[in-house]
Amino acid sequence: MKKVLVIHGPNLNLLGQREKDIYGETTLEQINSALFQVAGENNVTLDFLQSNHEGEIVDVIGKATENQACAILINPAAYTHTSVAIRDAVAAVDIPTVEVHISNIYSREDFRHQSLIAPVCHGQISGFGRDSYVLGLRAIIHLIN
Repeated sequence: MKKVLVIHGPNLNLLGQREKDIYGETTLEQINSALFQVAGENNVTLDFLQSNHEGEIVDVIGKATENQACAILINPAAYTHTSVAIRDAVAAVDIPTVEVHISNIYSREDFRHQSLIAPVCHGQISGFGRDSYVLGLRAIIHLIN
C-alpha cells in the first residue's frame, strides 16, 4: 500500500477553538477522520504529524522517503509565509507534495499572499475548509497512481 505523509503545521491542533470565523468549527481530529475515509477508499495509508516546531517538520519531511512515504500533504500554516527551511526540505525529498489551507490565504492579510512552499509543490488548494485537505489528498492519489 502507498503511504502519504500528512503534516499539520503550527496551531492547527487548536482547530475548532480558534478564530472560528476564519477556520470554522471543524477539529483536527475531524479532518484526519475525513482523510482516513478517503485513504481507505483508495488503498492508501496515512502517517500524521501535527507540530508547532519548524525543525520537527523539516526532520519529518527529510525522512519521508526513508519512512516509505511516496507523497506529502502539507498545511504549513504560518510557516507557509516564512519558512525557507520547510521549502528546501520539500524540494530536497522530491516526491509529490500538495500544499493545503483551510482559509483562502489570498483573501486575507497581505503578508499571507505569498507562499514560500507552493513553488516546490505540485499544487496548492486553499479556501475550502476541511475539504481543502480532502481535495489535496485526492490530488495526491491521482499523482501517485
